[in-house]
Amino acid sequence: MIIEPLSLSPDHDLPGELLTELTALYASNRDFHALSGEFPDPDDIRPEQVAAALADDLARPDVEVLLARSEGRLVGIAITLAHHPDPADPDPWIGLLMVEAAAQRRGHGRRLAGLVEDRFRAAGRTAVRLAVLENNPRGLAFWTALGYEVIDHRPDRELHRPCAVLRKELGRPESA
Repeated sequence: MIIEPLSLSPDHDLPGELLTELTALYASNRDFHALSGEFPDPDDIRPEQVAAALADDLARPDVEVLLARSEGRLVGIAITLAHHPDPADPDPWIGLLMVEAAAQRRGHGRRLAGLVEDRFRAAGRTAVRLAVLENNPRGLAFWTALGYEVIDHRPDRELHRPCAVLRKELGRPESA
């Protein structure tokens, strides 16, 4: 698996083929989007909605969108935040990690999470945080299996949804 940062032009245009891939990835995760409420209709996620969501993310300082490819095919996306808006929070965050539904349960999510952690380690960061929606037990099981520990329960900053906040200390990189 390789990951590559996504950068958008000033007018937020994504190349058509990439936008098609990203829309398919988002749409394949219908159940997650039904839980999250981030799209008006999880059964009809449109390219312009995906483009707008990514442009909004990339407009924030310290946000990086990483695309994960396996055998040339887009299989996942990770959106990270190098610095949380709360100055009392010293850790970087994983804002989203999503794997194409048809490619789930094949290790892609675990590998993508490991690559994100490695990027933070290389930047000298010692821990990483994320939030999992309280109504997403599969997400919580995934992250706790990777060594993340629940440290708090609170609403998210944007939509005020109940979340579990998880944290993982970053030791030395694991051998592959």
